[in-house]
This record gives sequence, structure tokens and C-alpha cells, in this order.
Amino acid sequence: MTATRYDRRMYAVMNDRRAAAAYATVPRRRLLVGAHVALTVAGVGAWIGMVFGSGLGPAAVVAAVMFPWVLLTGLLNGSTRGLLELRGRMLDERQLAERDRVRAVAHRVTLGLLVAAVLGAGGYGLLADAPVRAAVTPVLIGVLAAHWMMPLWVAGLRVRDELVDDES
Repeated sequence: MTATRYDRRMYAVMNDRRAAAAYATVPRRRLLVGAHVALTVAGVGAWIGMVFGSGLGPAAVVAAVMFPWVLLTGLLNGSTRGLLELRGRMLDERQLAERDRVRAVAHRVTLGLLVAAVLGAGGYGLLADAPVRAAVTPVLIGVLAAHWMMPLWVAGLRVRDELVDDES
């Protein structure tokens, strides 16, 4: 199958190295992933508060974290060279295998989160003597967000440093 104009453009965007200094080393990528996780937790938590609570505070938090979250998402996608965003026909065999590994690890981590969410919601129902349904929807929204982002976080943590040519 041949690459479309969209495929070529996305490949160019995902392989643009202008921001490579931000994710050139393992510690920098770990920092990016940690910051992205923190912004995701803050944004999703605020969104849950906005939907199930009241006041403008949560909406302000969602608005405040949106731009840096999008920026970090782009940096993480750039660090993986679009491993999760490009169509399969644009990836070589090594990248396809790595994408499968990333998805498998993310799946296992998300499974652990789902088990923890079930136990947490059930424990909340027992300890708070409240109906479990009060906790289920917000917990499910949080786990859904983690499920959505986990492959990107795992890929960002698994990327290896690029080899640098010594041309002296």
C-alpha cells in the first residue's frame, strides 16, 4: 500500500528534530513522562470535579493545564518518532514490533489499574457505607484516561537514546 499525502505529512511532523534537545536523553524523557502524567491527573481530576461538583475552580484548572499538556503530548510523540500516531504502513518492521511491545506493556499496566479501581471502589463502598455507584463513574473516567495515555507513557519511557556520529 502506498503512502498518502497525509501519511507523508504526519511522518514529517513526527520526525521533525527541532525539539529533540527536550527529549534527547533518558532522564529528560522520564521528566516529560512524569510531567505529562501529573498534568493528566490534574486535568482529569479537575474535569471530574467540574462535571460532578460545582464552581469555576475546576474549569480554571482544566484550562490552565490544557496548553502544557498538549505541548508535552507533542514532545512525547516526537520522542517516539510517531510510533503510536503513524499508520502501520509508515513504520518499519522494528517499529511495528516495538509498537506491539509498548501496547502489550500498557495493556498489562492498565489491567493492574482496573483491578485497583475495582478494589478501591468496593473498599470505598464498604468503608464509607455508601453506594458503590457514587465512586464508580469518577473512577472509571480516571482509568479510561490512564488507558488512553498509557501507551504514550510506556513508549516515552522505552525510547532509547539516539546514536550520535563522531565526526571530528
